[in-house]
Amino acid sequence: MRPRALAVVGLGVISRFYLAAVEESPAFRLAAVCDLDPHSLDPWQGRVPCYRDHRELLAGERLDAVVVTVPNDVHAAVCRDSLAAGVAVCVEKPLATTLADADALAALAASGGVPLLTAFHRRYNQRVAELARRVTGGPPVVSVTVRYFERIEEHVGRDRWYLDPARCGGGCLADNGPNAFDLVRLFLGEVAVTGARIERDAGGLDRRASVALAGGGGARARVELDWSYDGELKDVEVELADGTVHRADMLDGYPGFKQSLWHEYAGILADFAGLLERPEGRRDGGLAALRLVEAGYRAEGAALVTP
Repeated sequence: MRPRALAVVGLGVISRFYLAAVEESPAFRLAAVCDLDPHSLDPWQGRVPCYRDHRELLAGERLDAVVVTVPNDVHAAVCRDSLAAGVAVCVEKPLATTLADADALAALAASGGVPLLTAFHRRYNQRVAELARRVTGGPPVVSVTVRYFERIEEHVGRDRWYLDPARCGGGCLADNGPNAFDLVRLFLGEVAVTGARIERDAGGLDRRASVALAGGGGARARVELDWSYDGELKDVEVELADGTVHRADMLDGYPGFKQSLWHEYAGILADFAGLLERPEGRRDGGLAALRLVEAGYRAEGAALVTP
């Protein structure tokens, strides 16, 4: 089968992982790139068509799919225009910065039968996958704890919009929260927020957050987020009904800065290719994750229950 024509919209700090995955993927070929900043396009001039407006890209190229890795506050507009054009979308988390926009995108994708995938890259982490295999088929999961700690300034590069609450959607809860909540849902299924504690800086950016959740059968979860951590720590701990505790360190075996992301984004792209081949009955998790983010903000100050 011929590789599908894919464009990358947004050439910020995360785009390099997608671009590397596209280069290695037999399912896609890079058809074009798009970014508002002409300097970001310079390395691609003469290699693939370059655009500064995603609407011109959609009109000028025959695309099968787009990867959307623009700032969070622009996700909804780019995804909406792409889905309306009948182009499959893989979008960086969060799906949107408001639940209303996320609802509208999910409805548009469903009504048009256009594939939509929100990219939760930690779901594809090798250590997380090993943990999931280890606990599958055993005693029920009774508790999940996800820790996601980093110093955000070390990770954003030139993408300073992460530090603007309006553009980011809030802060650590809005941006890292979806990845963490997706991991909770991976092990527990549907969950509900029961309490949250959030610490913000003087500019209103949430730097730390702790969110308690409850699942079916009395299962519980805790998500701990920190954007002021000295270093990086990202792990998942799962307790089973027999009292055993299992852990996945997402950075284990990947000592280099962001080194684990290379294989995680390859996993995203492989999953996206599979979705394009078999879209029937597939529901995107982006809307569910954003509901938990918004519930976390609404639950601020409610009592936290420790798993």
